[in-house]
Amino acid sequence: MIFTLFSEFQLTQDIPELNLKKGSIGVIVEYYPMSQEEDGYSVEGLIAQDTVEVTESQIQLINAEKIQEVTFLN
Repeated sequence: MIFTLFSEFQLTQDIPELNLKKGSIGVIVEYYPMSQEEDGYSVEGLIAQDTVEVTESQIQLINAEKIQEVTFLN
């Protein structure tokens, strides 16, 4: 599945090497199609003033209702 640019997402797993936790929210800013590997994305909002590269399986799209739900649970 190709996610639309500027869609909001949340991480589906921790990324320990970047100290990022499952459920962290960001925005997709670039898409990298891969022929033999999993597609990749550059995302913003996880680390101040920097982008992070993630694979398709590390993110899931969210809607405004889920953002509020995650915010209230934390």
